[in-house]
Amino acid sequence: MSSDNNPDFDDEPALGENLPILPGHNSPGRLERVLRAGHFAVTSEMAPPDSADPAEVYEQAALFDGVADAINATDGSGANCHMSSVGVCSLLTRKGYSMVMQISCRDKNRIAIQGDVLGASAMGVANMLCLSGDGVQAGDHPEAKPVFDLGAMTLLDTVKTMRDESRFISGRKLTTPPPVFLGAAANPFAQPYDFRVSRLAQKIEAGAQFVQTQYCFDMPMFKDYMSEAGDKGLLDKVFVLAGVGPMASAKSADWIRKNVPGVHIPDWVIKRLEGAENPKAEGQQICVEMMQQLKEIDGVAGVHVMAFRQESFVKEMVLKSGVLGDRTPWMPPQA
Repeated sequence: MSSDNNPDFDDEPALGENLPILPGHNSPGRLERVLRAGHFAVTSEMAPPDSADPAEVYEQAALFDGVADAINATDGSGANCHMSSVGVCSLLTRKGYSMVMQISCRDKNRIAIQGDVLGASAMGVANMLCLSGDGVQAGDHPEAKPVFDLGAMTLLDTVKTMRDESRFISGRKLTTPPPVFLGAAANPFAQPYDFRVSRLAQKIEAGAQFVQTQYCFDMPMFKDYMSEAGDKGLLDKVFVLAGVGPMASAKSADWIRKNVPGVHIPDWVIKRLEGAENPKAEGQQICVEMMQQLKEIDGVAGVHVMAFRQESFVKEMVLKSGVLGDRTPWMPPQA
């Protein structure tokens, strides 16, 4: 990409090589650079395929070219089986993409997780999102045995210990620590509401440097959350990427808000989708408007776009929103 639009990346390396770690940074990744430089960041999310064909991974990633600063590779989202997050990250880091590897505590113990952290970091993964994971009863293998050896907090602390103290949590030393930027999920809309900011503070204390939130449709409620977080000094310690995404129809939006814990979709969203001639297009327009409104909220460092089964519309929505300004995120060299 032209350095005219990417002044922070004049030293862009060859594919398969990392950027140098800047002073005050923990990782060589672009996402950390973009956020610390004060740019409004955009991340998006891809669902790993039900396939062993790498071409399907490359095809999905290309949908976000030029609009995403990093791509999340989910880890058994919804407790359903797909290609592994570490596998997707391995394929895409080789192509030069900035990846956020999601790590779920549901399926692996601390031995396997710490091994994955080292392996992923060795492959160039610079960002890791620490999650508890959905319960197995929610997915397509309800008979699976859940692990949950670690939780979201202890997972954050584990990876932070590996990075900052060059040791496993057993105490055994690492010869080279993983230089990673640590993330967590945040849900401003889950009950009890008055605990949400305290929960954010706990995750920051455990090691979170950025958070990606659940869908943000209720702007007054989210503004209150951000205001309280700011009053407590938390926004000086963490980058908040607000979650957005298009709802395909009133029916699907109503099902999500009734069946997915912590998802808060106000009545006005349902009514607007019900009255639309083209509900899918209306859902995308609402997403565009949410991105524009979120950019104006103090402390919001970017947006995280979750467009399940609508990934092909992410680029159009981001560009239409104008949240990137004149900045073009990195994408692979075009043939």
